Amino acid sequence: MTQTNASNAIVEGLITNDVDVIFGLPGAQMYDLFEALHQAKDKIRLIGARHEQGLAYMAFGYARSTGRLGVYSPVPGPGVLNTTAALCTAYGASVPLLCLTGEVPTSFKGQGRGHLHELPDQLSILRGLTKWAAHVDDPSQTGALLNDAIGAACSGRQGPASLQLCWDDFRRPFKKTPLSRAEIPASPAVNTDEISRAAKLLKQARTPMIFVGSGAQHASAEINELAELLEAPVVGFRGGRGIVGDDKDMGLNIASARKLWPDTDVMIGIGTRLEIPFMRWGSFMEYMRRVPGKKLLRLDIDAREMDRLDTDVGIVADAKDGTRALIDALIREAVPSSGRRDNIAKAKAISLQEVQEIQPQVDYLKVIRDVLPRDGFLVDEVCQVGFATPYAFPVYEPRTFVSGGYQGNMGFGFPTALGVKVANPDKAVISIAGDGGFMFGVQELATAVQYNISVVTIVFNNSAFGNVRRDQQQNYDNHIIGADLNNPDFVKLAESFGVVGYRVTSPAELKPLLEKAIALDKPVLIEVVQERGCETSPWKFLLG
Repeated sequence: MTQTNASNAIVEGLITNDVDVIFGLPGAQMYDLFEALHQAKDKIRLIGARHEQGLAYMAFGYARSTGRLGVYSPVPGPGVLNTTAALCTAYGASVPLLCLTGEVPTSFKGQGRGHLHELPDQLSILRGLTKWAAHVDDPSQTGALLNDAIGAACSGRQGPASLQLCWDDFRRPFKKTPLSRAEIPASPAVNTDEISRAAKLLKQARTPMIFVGSGAQHASAEINELAELLEAPVVGFRGGRGIVGDDKDMGLNIASARKLWPDTDVMIGIGTRLEIPFMRWGSFMEYMRRVPGKKLLRLDIDAREMDRLDTDVGIVADAKDGTRALIDALIREAVPSSGRRDNIAKAKAISLQEVQEIQPQVDYLKVIRDVLPRDGFLVDEVCQVGFATPYAFPVYEPRTFVSGGYQGNMGFGFPTALGVKVANPDKAVISIAGDGGFMFGVQELATAVQYNISVVTIVFNNSAFGNVRRDQQQNYDNHIIGADLNNPDFVKLAESFGVVGYRVTSPAELKPLLEKAIALDKPVLIEVVQERGCETSPWKFLLG
């Protein structure tokens, strides 16, 4: 009888499911799993980190930029807790992530004795942050439960999952059985009645607008075709950027789309929670009541979305399948296009000029766009330049704009960019960060050097949490508290890690150094020195 154990079953299961990278930090409870990873190092690569938060963000970046499962492994207790910001980000951004962790020994589980890294109820914590989480009580079921976790993470509205075992169960032997690939539950079948209703609605439309989100990234070709068929503008805020490129006639950003919004008669939401119109442009429902005849059409794989808003027509389907079926129905119904290509172009041109007032952010983003290859990746961050990216940084290809979604968690950008680069080693990856957010994960400069992850990081140093400072000035009688920062010399700090460091003070200085940095194919940090409070508020074009 051939025997194995849970550690080997996990590694074999990951390989069977085409996982080629795992981000992990070894610790006492996880030693056996990491030994199994060592034995399989020719088939699955381990990338470490200097903090568990970095591990999870790297896995997030890997998954966000590819659509494939991102896997990470921390120790239980404080290690798992250090990753929860990335877990909730993956949940909100619908990113397939898998956390593999441990627990106290079986004889101590649930005893509350204070064993190493013990939490009162770790599984409940993880269940509150994931789509699916389980504890392996019987090690022989590890492979099956691993597949269940992968199936949950990668199906429907994608998101994070977690699997945990007790310390001693990782090595407990059991009879080896063949491992199969995870079964990914099929997407809901497209309902032809819903498609027919949608086609009839759009046949009456004159000025439709399409909103796209993370759930539509894989449906770029179909959405481009739908947009051209209807001559309907397409707008994405964060997760939807690049599905229809900003250089395409129908590709709009949040600023240009806002100009066409008042005349929109049908809003089409595909794979999106519709944050733009409902939270930033005011309630669409109020708009419809005020102007009779306005309609809402939604296409989403998550049936719950149809109950969250007052939807006129709801199509529960995968974005790719549903959009394809809708296109076919529109062609059969001979639905006419809107004939407003010129109006869309005019809105784009006017908004392009208007956003130039957001300085110096817009000029810096123009430099980055000019230098970054079309298929290169930009990872944004919670900072003054990051806030301007939704309307001042053109995106041309799906998945190449990597954002943390609605969590808005400062510090996610740099470690996330490392994961993006690991997943896309032949593509340029630029991370932008403020001085405050960058310091949340500065230790991962060591990780970049150790694994030669050639991300170019641009740190905008204004010696402040800029948005907090502005709010305190404007809304709290200039009572500045906790917003001003004393920073290190970022260039010397980078060099101390073995990272190439540069310093600039203007967009003109940035351009040649950014070109050089990308060509070096090494980890590079560029500090942009700015005066405190020098930036124009970026919020004018975000709040509509």
